[in-house]
Amino acid sequence: MATSVCGWRYHHIGIPTDVQRPDEIYLKRFKMYVSAFETSPCGIQWMRFEPDSPVHPLVKSVPHIAFEVDDLQSAIAGKEILTEPNSPSEGVMVAMILDSGAPVELLEFRRDARDRSAL
Repeated sequence: MATSVCGWRYHHIGIPTDVQRPDEIYLKRFKMYVSAFETSPCGIQWMRFEPDSPVHPLVKSVPHIAFEVDDLQSAIAGKEILTEPNSPSEGVMVAMILDSGAPVELLEFRRDARDRSAL
């Protein structure tokens, strides 16, 4: 339904880990490390968190699936929100919702940011 009815597009799966991995990128704001997304053909993203990371406990312990959406505000309307909309990097807005007890990340890319990445 997420893809066929809502038009959401698969982006990645985030998997929490406590194992340090090669080429981790540190996200200071979230006190977490991410790795593998840039090199994974299937969109696997490993996430390792510092003990005092402000990320929602469910996101730190349960894998999440992420979808790209055209309109983040419309996509989260009426949903239980785990992480309020925020911009982790230029041209991207994200939010985490709860679906059937699991975290789901929704991402909206600004069109001009997406166009620049294709250059």
